[in-house]
Amino acid sequence: MIEYIQSALLLIAAFLIIVSAIGLISLSGNTKNAVYGRIHIVGLFDIACIIALIGLGQYLLAGIYFILAPFTAHAIANAYWKKEDRENNPDLMVVEQDVDENHPFVHPKEKMQALESENSEKLKVDERFSVTTIEIDEDE
Repeated sequence: MIEYIQSALLLIAAFLIIVSAIGLISLSGNTKNAVYGRIHIVGLFDIACIIALIGLGQYLLAGIYFILAPFTAHAIANAYWKKEDRENNPDLMVVEQDVDENHPFVHPKEKMQALESENSEKLKVDERFSVTTIEIDEDE
């Protein structure tokens, strides 16, 4: 009787893995929030593995996996949110700020690009970033 229950659990796990694999393959990388969708689908893999471990009699390992899998999925999603998700994270959105003309250290990007183009006509300026130098007068 135990063998039938283990076989049924392994068949359920195999079915979940097949469904998850089809969902993971069919999810396009161009869709909005694809990373979060993939993490959600991988959650089905986790449940399938837990069911398979229970079916194989590895209860302690299934319990540990049941506890650790959500933490790792959350860590991956949180790391993506904090560092790369410019679409949803307002802290990472590029916001143009008004710069005070009299501020000694912060200058408008357009002004710095104009100065760079004046000083280095021979060099090709990359618009993605700019490098500036500061002259410090020690008498002040």
